[in-house]
Amino acid sequence: MNIIKSKIKIIRHRFSIIYIFFPICFIFLFLFSCNNDYVPKPRGYFRIDMPDKNYIAFDSSFPYTFEYPDYAIIQPDEYAPDEPFWINVVFPQFKGKLHLSYKKVNNNLPKYIEDTRKMVMKHIPKASAIDNMLIKNNQKKVYGLTYDIKGLGAASPYQFFITDSTKNFVRGALYFHVIPNNDSLSSVIDFIKQDIEHIINTFDWTEN
Repeated sequence: MNIIKSKIKIIRHRFSIIYIFFPICFIFLFLFSCNNDYVPKPRGYFRIDMPDKNYIAFDSSFPYTFEYPDYAIIQPDEYAPDEPFWINVVFPQFKGKLHLSYKKVNNNLPKYIEDTRKMVMKHIPKASAIDNMLIKNNQKKVYGLTYDIKGLGAASPYQFFITDSTKNFVRGALYFHVIPNNDSLSSVIDFIKQDIEHIINTFDWTEN
């Protein structure tokens, strides 16, 4: 019986040492870690090489024409087989595309403009700002408005519409086939926006 009691005393003694030792170690570790300030590393992105800017004419039987960058590809819109003048200006290097949809105007121009505005407004929950720029070329009868959509999660950072106000209407929207993060795509967006502005500046109607 005395042997059992002595063993119990030894076991209790060992447990008391453990209970004292571990809290002390924890306190020392906590104090030591507090003296080392954590500095988070800044977020980095891969460097993206931009191609040279050279332009070629989109000249076909379409009711409109323009110049687009030679690193892009013109493709028909496979999701709108009944719309022969709907196309995508595809930027394979950047996994992006500029979608162009064409409509004939028949006393319904206000509806097309309002539809464009509604499409832009869908991006408001993810947008921090939307900047507009007026398009006006009296000589070519090219009029419209651009929508520069700011915001890290905006699915379409740039949209516009162009019309001659009587017969023709074109809507454009830029999209990327990646998870929206316009912070990492900012340099690409700015680069492609320059090309879209060139498309707009060289835009002309073949049917007036």
